[in-house]
Amino acid sequence: HVQLVESGGGSVQAGGSLRLSCAASRYTLTPRSMAWFRQAPGNQREGVAAIYTSGVSTYYTNSVKGRFTISQDNAKNTLYLQMNSLKPEDTAMYYCATSYASGSLSLFRGYGDWGRGTQVTVS
Repeated sequence: HVQLVESGGGSVQAGGSLRLSCAASRYTLTPRSMAWFRQAPGNQREGVAAIYTSGVSTYYTNSVKGRFTISQDNAKNTLYLQMNSLKPEDTAMYYCATSYASGSLSLFRGYGDWGRGTQVTVS
């Protein structure tokens, strides 16, 4: 398994920006994709953005398209989520996760190795 540690969350005003990071321990087997999820109190965890570790494609849920950017630095085993034009509805705990499953990124299938999350609060 891979250990994932998220960081970069915080409290910002609406319209502000944050950059989340997810540091991964060395993989014994490189995952097929990585993703960011979020969970607000009382809500189910939802997939926000995903990327193939090959870097050839990304996917964003509709509510964050044009505002969030997922990227990775394979040399550092680090996943990022740049969040701009933040809205109060973006408030949630954000998690990163890995997947070895096949299928479209939009399915957010087979994700595991969850980190502890980083809190994002937008007011």
